Amino acid sequence: MHLHIMGICGTFMGSLALLAREMGHQVSGSDQNVYPPMSTQLADAGITLMQGYHAEHLSPSPDLVVVGNALSRGNDEVEALLNSGLPYISGAQWLAEHVLPGRRVIAVAGTHGKTTTASVLAWLLESAGLKPGFLIGGVPRNFGVSARLGDPQAPFVVEADEYDTAFFDKRSKFVHYRPHIAILNNLEFDHADIFSDLAAIERQFHHLVRTVPSQGHLLVADEQPALERVLELGVWTPVVHFGDQDASEWQLKLERADASRFQVIYSGDKQGHAISQEQDGVVEWSLTGEHNARNALAALAAAHLCGVDLARGCAALARFETPRRRQEVRGEINGIQVIDDFAHHPTAIAATLKGLRASTTKGRLLAVIEPRSNTMRLGALRERLIESVADADGVFWFQPAGLDWSMDELVATQGAHAELFNDIDALVAAVVTQASPLDRIVVMSNGGFEGVHERLLAALAAAKEGEA
Repeated sequence: MHLHIMGICGTFMGSLALLAREMGHQVSGSDQNVYPPMSTQLADAGITLMQGYHAEHLSPSPDLVVVGNALSRGNDEVEALLNSGLPYISGAQWLAEHVLPGRRVIAVAGTHGKTTTASVLAWLLESAGLKPGFLIGGVPRNFGVSARLGDPQAPFVVEADEYDTAFFDKRSKFVHYRPHIAILNNLEFDHADIFSDLAAIERQFHHLVRTVPSQGHLLVADEQPALERVLELGVWTPVVHFGDQDASEWQLKLERADASRFQVIYSGDKQGHAISQEQDGVVEWSLTGEHNARNALAALAAAHLCGVDLARGCAALARFETPRRRQEVRGEINGIQVIDDFAHHPTAIAATLKGLRASTTKGRLLAVIEPRSNTMRLGALRERLIESVADADGVFWFQPAGLDWSMDELVATQGAHAELFNDIDALVAAVVTQASPLDRIVVMSNGGFEGVHERLLAALAAAKEGEA
């Protein structure tokens, strides 16, 4: 069967394309924004990529068109699709109908940490010899691909996004997945382009809760008021809490300030008449930040439900490699590190910088930030951007085209601590001028950011040669 995927370079749709290709389908796709790492792995898989959205991309006619949620009415290719009468389906529905049936599905949901948590979970299951399938909104470096079918008898890990499904299906994508285990990592306001307020997102999360069977499990982060409100709407599934509260079945105890070493305590089923078992273990790994330790805790809890021993899981985390674009060190020139991170929400920016601050014992921490998500473009949460960068020694803000508000006032309140740019070359020059050996430059954006990482590394190399 020939599948044509519209919006194929999105993290979800690109992963879907890999699964379809692995199943033996002929796959083509179109997208407006083609950039690594997704474009690279698609090309490596032999998938035909087409730039832009045009009617001719549907000729010769594919057997089925899979439509991504980035596409809307008025798009030339969408209009050609509707006029052609070709069959079409959303990506989430295609996954639910063609990949997930018969699998033990583990859905990883939450405003933050989905990609890292799903990557850790897939690695824990892999390390235990289970050969899981997965679809992740990033590229886990332990696997080298963002999706695979795995063993049909093994669990399937899916990153469960609350964003809407398609222009013709405005439900959150995760309601399609019918998981046996659902991880609810956190919940706060985001996606201002489709949700009016936090209550609207909570309602969608409750739709997910309604789909988890009574013989399944809900793994819910503690100290999350929004998630507790979701559960108050009704729950029919055993709930297991994780976090740092004494009442939680899975507990986290940091042993280093940067959270690169922590203790995990599992106290069994506190909802039953007796504690079923007592276990603990110690994790020492390459990631930093308490938020990542909590991601690992959630993954350990889910893996344990699939039969993975806690001690074995903790040991496996020492071999876990960060997914692409999650605290990924892109290079080091003259003692200056360039780190790539996907953080784009104020909470995620703050968490990333806090973790890196704790592990930066020498030199400064310089943040390069592009607020380009739909929520940021609309100006929602912009006041929180100021407090989100408190742990950075210097901030280089980039105002992307299409931002609906000016960042001038925001940056002005930060004084000499921050600078604002609308030209990439000028930004790179300023960062390189200020950076010194032992500094760490962390770039945060949920887009390609005009290749700023490579430009920074090239400029740092040129500066080093100039000093020689």
